[in-house]
Amino acid sequence: MAVLKVKFTKTKRDKLAQILWILNWVSVVSGIILFSLGLFLKIEIKKRNEVMAKGDINSVPNMLISVGVIACIINFLGGKICYDCSDANKFSRWKLVMLPYIVCTFCFTFCILVGALMCYTMRNELEESLYLGLRDAIKFYKDTDIPGRCFLKKTVDLLQIGFHCCGNNGFRDWFEIQWVSARYLNMASKEVLDRLKSNVDGKFLVDGVPFSCCNPSSPRPCIQYQLTNNSAHYNYDFLTEELNIWVKGCREALLDYYTAIMRSIGIAALLIWLFELSVLIGVRYLQTAMKNVLLLGDLEGESDGWLLENSFVETAKYNINIIKNLGKANQISTVSGMNDPNIDVQDTNCGKTNVTTKSIPAAR
Repeated sequence: MAVLKVKFTKTKRDKLAQILWILNWVSVVSGIILFSLGLFLKIEIKKRNEVMAKGDINSVPNMLISVGVIACIINFLGGKICYDCSDANKFSRWKLVMLPYIVCTFCFTFCILVGALMCYTMRNELEESLYLGLRDAIKFYKDTDIPGRCFLKKTVDLLQIGFHCCGNNGFRDWFEIQWVSARYLNMASKEVLDRLKSNVDGKFLVDGVPFSCCNPSSPRPCIQYQLTNNSAHYNYDFLTEELNIWVKGCREALLDYYTAIMRSIGIAALLIWLFELSVLIGVRYLQTAMKNVLLLGDLEGESDGWLLENSFVETAKYNINIIKNLGKANQISTVSGMNDPNIDVQDTNCGKTNVTTKSIPAAR
């Protein structure tokens, strides 16, 4: 029994073809939107590529870009097919193409759904990439004279100022590394030497942060150094007072920023998927209705259209049997007693075993 069977008159078939022609051109625009969203996400990721570890974080934008390009091509072809389907004579040249086209379009719409879901499952990979990238960027913050790292100080400072953040997980990350270059340390100072000697690795560690961690909205001058020393500042208690530096870590700030972007892109991709799926359903109805018109032979009469010719279970069993029988068409039957391919070849002697041959008379 056909699934969701609908009866179409000549007028309804023509209107359906015209509507689908318009919707396919709208789908071309949706493909351009998908391409643009993927390109935008790729550019945004590349902007902070210096504070991200290498990984599969580009898989989502690459997926959206690819799907967007394919959408433009498929829907352009679909518009041409639907336009010709308004004429039964023109439909005949697309008759063998439409079913493979519908199958390919179904796979393509599934890819859109996968791309939309990937926008929501990318958070863990992105968080790990940001954690490792920011850790290395902060670690090499002081290496302003080393090629390949000299740009990291500017990158981290602009990041902390732009996203109102400090450190990787928080401002205390700066307490655990030497972020002041050795060229700016006064080695004649007893305080500097004592700090270097007090550290096992000989690093100059301070309870301070770079200037880019300062909050310009703070009512008091920025306190960058001795953040945990109450006696170093007037009327100051680091445990109770609201610090005048950014408290949020840059990993959390960037993760929130990219999560908001991907959430919006995911919603847009889901809406485009629903739209493409509705167009595909319409194309399927048009294909079956036009096919049945040709079978009936009455181009002006009514015809049935459906999503599936048989039930879901029967269609699934049919397709599974096709997959199972792939490659078996050219195999030799191995039924018992039929192993020899020449088993049915008849004997040329017709069952006579003792046939005497006449001797050829000798020439005289």
